[in-house]
Amino acid sequence: MERPGGAVQGGVETVYVDEADWPGAGPAPDKGGRPVASQGVSGHRPLPAKVLKAGTGAAVVLCLAMSLVHVLLVFLHVAPPNPLSQQYSRQVNAWVFPLFEQNWRLFAPDPESVNRQISARTMHTAPDGSVQVSDWFDLTGVDNSAVRHQAFPSHTAQNMLRRAWSSYLETHGSDDQPRSQRALMIQQYLTNIAADRISGHRGGTFESVQLRVMTVPIAASAAPAAAGGPGSATVAPTPADTRYLPWWKVDSYGN
Repeated sequence: MERPGGAVQGGVETVYVDEADWPGAGPAPDKGGRPVASQGVSGHRPLPAKVLKAGTGAAVVLCLAMSLVHVLLVFLHVAPPNPLSQQYSRQVNAWVFPLFEQNWRLFAPDPESVNRQISARTMHTAPDGSVQVSDWFDLTGVDNSAVRHQAFPSHTAQNMLRRAWSSYLETHGSDDQPRSQRALMIQQYLTNIAADRISGHRGGTFESVQLRVMTVPIAASAAPAAAGGPGSATVAPTPADTRYLPWWKVDSYGN
């Protein structure tokens, strides 16, 4: 009779059978008697925990470094002019504009003094050559409705359109002609905002977009009345200013 690991009685040769070679047997223990983890069918060991921990730590360090760089560049943008911000102005502007532009300056805030209503309309040329122009779409009204009665309104609804127009005023003259690479970038940025919002809210097919901006100065508070005069002084209302921008080509929407 043959026993595993034993000798064959009455035979010529002694045969030893390793229990690890039996079908269904688990991995053989190491020299200390501890079981060895299986390497799987492919022969690859599971990813060590140290590698996962190192990767997570590297990602955290990278995020912290990028956050510190962002805070430093924004601080140089809003800080008063200094040798450091002037030396690295090109790098600061490349990082801040147009997505992280700030509407304030450290120690010298610049609040808005006017109300603006920005509207847009689209134009589509049909295959027969006829031109179809849509009605005006109130972009500012969409932002106001998204902000009103919201405890935590989004940055997009509060500032994207408003800051895009402020940047357009800073980079374009009264003739709406871009004279720098940044002016072209701001013009394209403003065009994309209008086209994307019209397409998302109203749909339709169009190839060109035009913007209309109505500017109404915020009324100043009434001056105190003189002694013996009426209860309040009358302030003449300031007329609104309406500006029509040129038609700008966009990627075809709705096709």
